[in-house]
Amino acid sequence: MKKQIHVYYVGRVQGVGFRYTAEDLAREMGVSGWVKNLRDGRVELVVEAEEDALKNFLHRIEEVFSSYIGNKDVAWLAATGEFEDFQIRF
Repeated sequence: MKKQIHVYYVGRVQGVGFRYTAEDLAREMGVSGWVKNLRDGRVELVVEAEEDALKNFLHRIEEVFSSYIGNKDVAWLAATGEFEDFQIRF
């Protein structure tokens, strides 16, 4: 069953290729949604996929950026089906 996660990453997560890496990983793993930088220095991420795919996606993000992520706030939600692909939002 598809689910959605809404994540805010805190730390030194801007200016390190976070959005472009998230986009590459999402496309590689078949995850849809979006990512964007926020004015307060956080990165916001919304993705939908099967639960296992979401867990693997989060794990891969955290592997790559473990030294940059200070904290994260993850909310698990019901999938909306609104996303066809993955995008970087500005």
